Amino acid sequence: MQTKLTELLNINYPVIQAPMFLVSNVAMVTEAMKSGIAGCIPALNYRTLEELSGAIKALKANKVEGGSFGFNLIVNKSNIKYKGQLEVLCKEGCDFIITSLGSPEETIKQAHKVGIKVFCDVTDLKFAKKVEGLGADALIAVNNEAGGHRGNLSPEDLIKELNTHCSIPVISAGGVGCKADIDRMLSYGAEGVSVGSPFIASTEANVTEEYKQACVDYGAEDIVMTERISGTPCTVINTPYVQKIGTKATWIENLLNKNRKLKKWVKMIRFSIGMKATEKAAKKATYKTVWVAGPSIEHTTEILPVKDIVAKLIA
Repeated sequence: MQTKLTELLNINYPVIQAPMFLVSNVAMVTEAMKSGIAGCIPALNYRTLEELSGAIKALKANKVEGGSFGFNLIVNKSNIKYKGQLEVLCKEGCDFIITSLGSPEETIKQAHKVGIKVFCDVTDLKFAKKVEGLGADALIAVNNEAGGHRGNLSPEDLIKELNTHCSIPVISAGGVGCKADIDRMLSYGAEGVSVGSPFIASTEANVTEEYKQACVDYGAEDIVMTERISGTPCTVINTPYVQKIGTKATWIENLLNKNRKLKKWVKMIRFSIGMKATEKAAKKATYKTVWVAGPSIEHTTEILPVKDIVAKLIA
């Protein structure tokens, strides 16, 4: 399974364990690297720059041949820690950075100075062309089968459109839960895949057993879009609590969102409230079960170590 992604990251298989807010950690990525794939953690999973630095040092100590590690950076103004996080990543060193939600120009510039590759989340051709022009090393093509904040295009349409008009590698994100799904994405022209939701139900994931078991018990038909977390449509498991509160923004939020001056603040407040609720549900048992996941949990039938999940993906 040698592709441009395996060449870029010196990994054995063209798979990235996707960065997942609250879920991804050093233990998960270490096992991913040992299994011959890449692993990635959101920088925001660490509350301080010191903790982020410590995670990088641990991953460097755990790195083995055939695996690699990286971090996800939110590069817009909503991430007040962005500049400090970028500085730490460039100082300590990692194999790659995945950028989200904003212009990756500064990240690409600083990361390339120290030999770190930069992949950029994109959902359409317009933004893909922009980041390619800025020097991105690859595109993370977020399709409409992804978990969390997803794109609007199908995997096939998005991959083929980006390959037609861009010259850098396309890594498909969304809709991969088994080996057949990987083969499908590669057949469309992807050079690799980013896989998230199947790894929630891993023994190494630092979330509640209830969250992990939900990924086993629920399937693709139980994934719904909600506006009640970040203000932007996001996929979650349709638990009784989600059904109770509904998936649409409240009438007050809709009204305030029409006000140009207030829209920004409404989104920030909704994002803060939603993230706190998501963190509580992920870290401790609560009746307010808001669990983020994608339809690829359809193939999750038991809680397994990361190495066994990888084995199922590449077997």
